[in-house]
Amino acid sequence: MKNPLQAQTERANAEAVRRHAQSRGKIEIMPKCELRGAEDFAVWYTPGVAAACRAIQAETDRVFELTNRANSVAIVTDGSRVLGLGNIGPEAGLPVMEGKALLFKYLGDVDAFPICLATQNPDELVRTVELLEPSFGGINLEDIAQPKCFRVLERLRAKLNIPVWHDDQQGSATVLIAGLTNALTIVGKSLSEVRIAMIGMGAANVSVYRLLKASGADPTAIVACDSAGALHRGRDDVAAGRQEFPQKWAVCNETNAGGVTGGIAEAMRGADVCIAFSKPGPDVIRPEWVAAMAHDAIVFACANPVPEILPQAAKAAGARIVATGRSDFSNQMNNSLVFPAIFRGALDVRARTISDEMALAAAAELARCAADAGLREDRILPHMEDVDAVSRVAAATALKAIEQGIARGAIEAGEYVRQVAMRISRVRKKAAMMQYAATE
Repeated sequence: MKNPLQAQTERANAEAVRRHAQSRGKIEIMPKCELRGAEDFAVWYTPGVAAACRAIQAETDRVFELTNRANSVAIVTDGSRVLGLGNIGPEAGLPVMEGKALLFKYLGDVDAFPICLATQNPDELVRTVELLEPSFGGINLEDIAQPKCFRVLERLRAKLNIPVWHDDQQGSATVLIAGLTNALTIVGKSLSEVRIAMIGMGAANVSVYRLLKASGADPTAIVACDSAGALHRGRDDVAAGRQEFPQKWAVCNETNAGGVTGGIAEAMRGADVCIAFSKPGPDVIRPEWVAAMAHDAIVFACANPVPEILPQAAKAAGARIVATGRSDFSNQMNNSLVFPAIFRGALDVRARTISDEMALAAAAELARCAADAGLREDRILPHMEDVDAVSRVAAATALKAIEQGIARGAIEAGEYVRQVAMRISRVRKKAAMMQYAATE
């Protein structure tokens, strides 16, 4: 007999396939200019468009003024690690990239375009994105397997003069820091003093670890686990692969002052916080391991589509605050809370990159948005549709870029927040009108 969660998942899957087929995907291109009839093409296309071309030829940066480049993001994947589905290839990854584009538009009024590449060679990935740069204001790398994803991100950030962001790394880490900030506030603990168990050492948790250190966490009080067990200085297998995956070897050397060995159970014993980005559950983390954590434990079980442990099981075992990546549970810790707003801010000041400092400024503002609305154990972050949160996070990101000297534009914070809110509201009104038209 099927359990309720399995039955619910099967119904949702069937409905998803039906609706994808019904609409033939999720996105389309619509005109944004005034278009009263064929005569307007004399302005928007030939002969008028030649004047815009000549203006850009004379001053290349005017491309951001005279085209949509300033609001265009490429969502680039090779399909090598799509959600919890693994290496399913570029075609099978396209529905996810379309969904990402939908979130970009609906949540941040950013025009994003899915680009699924028929290569899993990192050199070809890097070169292809380099060639795409003139058409886009930013690059969002998505669902690329590790450790390749680290090298691709680093190389592109060094080569391109526009923001390059890997959402599985930077987005996951940013929203995690925001959620952890508020969870620690609720339980009355300090980041500098807590013990942290990190389950999984892929793209997400490697970036989480980096931002945890930058936020004041004590690396020696962290015990991390990969699929082979706890990371420590004696992990000869990690040492042997340190040229390919130096980030994991750094974790071995910087963390686990007590020399904990074993697996997830040992890493979680006595921990105040568990941060899991590993493989789909629900039995990756067992209730008895949660029960062995410290009082007022915090459990972030972020695997998709099924968390490492179900929230009700973690709560029953003694966890005070539980978050997952799913919208049908309380405390959804989803990248959609940050990536549309961060790109909105970065694009609007034409930032050359998205720095860790910008990500941390976004995380701090996201945490404040939830705190201003009133924190609860089942509400440590805003909902992704919170327009005020998107606007404020975009502003915080933009202001940090200006402060760091990596922006080519400027904003006035109060007015900017109002303008972003208006843009997003217009997008949602258009979406509502399309829904109404579809039912006619």
